[in-house]
Amino acid sequence: MFGFLATGIKKYYDINETLGKGSFATVKKGIPKDGGKPVAIKIVDKKDKEYDANALQQEIAIMKKVNHPNCIKLIEVFDEKTRLYIVLELVTGGELFDRIITKGSYSEREAAILIESVVRAIAYLHQVGVVHRDLKPENLLYASGDPESPDYEVIKVADFGLAKVVMPTEDHTMSTTCGTPGYVAPEVLEQRGYGPEVDLWSIGVILYILLCGFPPFYDENNSVLFSQIKKGDYSFPSPYWDDISSEAKDLVNPAKRLKSEEIVEHPWISSRHSNSSSALLLQQEQLKKYVARGRFKRAINTVVATNRIKALTVGK
Repeated sequence: MFGFLATGIKKYYDINETLGKGSFATVKKGIPKDGGKPVAIKIVDKKDKEYDANALQQEIAIMKKVNHPNCIKLIEVFDEKTRLYIVLELVTGGELFDRIITKGSYSEREAAILIESVVRAIAYLHQVGVVHRDLKPENLLYASGDPESPDYEVIKVADFGLAKVVMPTEDHTMSTTCGTPGYVAPEVLEQRGYGPEVDLWSIGVILYILLCGFPPFYDENNSVLFSQIKKGDYSFPSPYWDDISSEAKDLVNPAKRLKSEEIVEHPWISSRHSNSSSALLLQQEQLKKYVARGRFKRAINTVVATNRIKALTVGK
């Protein structure tokens, strides 16, 4: 499946400070001893009760297929007795919404450029047979946090833990209910066969938030939230959408369910909406409030099992 190196990661890397922690893994910064660029090293504890060898090997196999400038790159894997070391491209620019808040202003033109990059990355994934299935702001990371870096505006799609390989002739063979509440497509919730288009639905939700600062579907009660999603129950409330262009609203419209090639050719994307470069001030205000309340952070409560969705949607 993959060229694992049996042992000896410390022979090739100095492992430094912790960058993040998960349920059964820790991510640390690694410095190659040959003088190469710093990397991120995901250290997986095989003894942890949440460790799932099959799921992790599937994730690694999927990442091995991926080679795109807007996707996190897998470099190599070290398989040792009690730990698995996954060496990844290091990105330091932070999450999408954190960057927007830090910038202090944002425009339709910037949103269009960003969405084009994400759509092209997802189109590439679909071409190589990979469906991400968990696109959300936390999984869109900037390559660099240095404004002087040429990679400062480069966005990277991360976290392939729920990704699935689907052959082009099997577009609607997936049935597992997975994703993140608020970003998941209705056909996933309805437990009918679905295909790569579910990623584009999630991008539409992200675009909506980019433009106004809050999501199209939201409720603290997930059963109500899922009902909204299945009905496509959303609006463009005033005053937050008053100054947003009609082209942007047209692209957000979930009823159209455009394909990736149709999205990049849409007038709002193809022209990068050069006539709408003014800052989205209302969006900034709402986004700050929303992030401050921690609602985006709670999106890490990913729905990964069908029975969990059934429990929340029974009778709906």
